[in-house]
Amino acid sequence: MTENPIPAANCPETCRVENQIPMVHVLDVDRSVTFYALLGYSCASRFSNDHGRTNWAMLVSGNARMMLAAASGPVIAQDQAVLFYMYSQDVRQLRLHLIENGLADAGEPPGESNAEKFAGAVRCSAVFEIVRRFYMPQGELRIHDPDGYCILVGDTGVHNR
Repeated sequence: MTENPIPAANCPETCRVENQIPMVHVLDVDRSVTFYALLGYSCASRFSNDHGRTNWAMLVSGNARMMLAAASGPVIAQDQAVLFYMYSQDVRQLRLHLIENGLADAGEPPGESNAEKFAGAVRCSAVFEIVRRFYMPQGELRIHDPDGYCILVGDTGVHNR
């Protein structure tokens, strides 16, 4: 078995990429702004078209940033091949907060025992049960946003320190 070497950065320091902000195409920017506010994001800025429809927004939560842009066609989350990984100090409290604010309790995440009822894109906002992973022993929470994008939130365990 041959191993491929991991390439080192090959860009001069003066021009290398230093930051990154994902831009996500969504069906309804305002609906997504409202959803991500439940995760702690605030809307730092937004732009609307001539008809008053919001077509772009910048969301901020601590060091996290995300741009939302109005999609020009249908949003099919599984075709986008995007998964968001976020962190929280207390995923148990976050899960309760999301359910109290109207997200569907979807039970076990897809791929966990018999949870295939939610396999693929969920066309509604939903939150799943917390699962402990070897890489995230405090627990990992799966959430689906209004467009069906998958969000995984790892528990940093800061609240337990």
